[in-house]
Amino acid sequence: MKNSSPNTQTAALTCHNLVVGYADKPVISNINISFKTGQFITLLGPNGAGKTTLLRTLSRHQAPLAGSIQLGRQSLEQLRQADLAKIMAVVLTDKVTPPLFTAFQFVALGRYPHTGFLGRLTDKDRDVVLTALAAVHADDLSHRDFADLSDGERQKVLVARALAQEPKILLLDEPTAHLDLKHRLEVMAILRNLCWDKGITVIASLHDVDIAAKVSDRVALVKGGAITSWGSPEQILTSETVADLYDFRTASFSHHLGSIEIRSERYRGRAFVVAGMGKGASIYRMLTKRGYGISTGMLLSNDLDCYVAAGLGAKCVSQPPGSAFTEESRTLALREMEASDMVIEVNYQTTGPYQENQDLIRRAAKMGKPVFSFRTASGRNETDGTIAVADSNELFTAMEVHCP
Repeated sequence: MKNSSPNTQTAALTCHNLVVGYADKPVISNINISFKTGQFITLLGPNGAGKTTLLRTLSRHQAPLAGSIQLGRQSLEQLRQADLAKIMAVVLTDKVTPPLFTAFQFVALGRYPHTGFLGRLTDKDRDVVLTALAAVHADDLSHRDFADLSDGERQKVLVARALAQEPKILLLDEPTAHLDLKHRLEVMAILRNLCWDKGITVIASLHDVDIAAKVSDRVALVKGGAITSWGSPEQILTSETVADLYDFRTASFSHHLGSIEIRSERYRGRAFVVAGMGKGASIYRMLTKRGYGISTGMLLSNDLDCYVAAGLGAKCVSQPPGSAFTEESRTLALREMEASDMVIEVNYQTTGPYQENQDLIRRAAKMGKPVFSFRTASGRNETDGTIAVADSNELFTAMEVHCP
């Protein structure tokens, strides 16, 4: 059964005036948040902010300095360890290298809260272990030695061991650290599905803001000894909050795109890009990577190109959709074009909202600007003065010739 609406979910774990830290030295203070059942919650923040300390406190690996934690209606402090293990499972970053264990045997260790004093597996226990391996797509690893597994395979088996406990809450500290892209995405998809399919509350510390924006129901931003923001990623993860969290200077997070754009500190010249309909995004990034400043227009404010340009710090002439471009927009675009060393046309349209940009191309040619065009042969004439390029490689080769 799929997860219910976040607004109707009950609290799986609640922090009241919680202070976490070591040896009477607070790391994060005044934590008052509630983690709802079946949600994916991400802790984001720079190294040393206290994300691991908070997870270790929530999992009772260390005691809080002040405040309290409730697990449902019960106090975390008063739960017996055996009862806690049936509710909460933990995957920390500690290196685990058990000798002479197969993956199946290692995952079976997760059944310890259910197997009694002797630890003997019943048929039900074996079924749970196999189900846990299947849930993380690790069925084929069950008979392999744990010590021989890759980092990505080990991470999946560690999650499987936690699932074998049949927990209601799963805590993970940097579950994608040291994983390649394939395994990083696979592990995050597995965790996301656990929330929806099994109603498990997942609380994970992450460094990848892009992924957190895409999988999280709630995010907590941790910095300077406090939870600086708490809420849905759509509300919390803005360019300003992410820049402040990580002290970005040459990068910008776009909440529209859910990704980080990296700006250039070099300056080789300035290009005015006639774009639209998402066709300029890759060219903006390639120009930035090569140290060019960018202006672009005229664009509708809801165009993908507009969001990418903003993330890269480009000057963008735009206006809301639904009306023809104004004289003010044309004037601003011409001013930006005049201040540029070259013009690049990646979106050629003779109809639709961007047809007026063809006037910019004609004016650029009259100004004597080098105009590089991705226009197809059918859209060309011999008098438009543009320099034909078929792709980005040809563009930058032509730029070296005409704009050395």
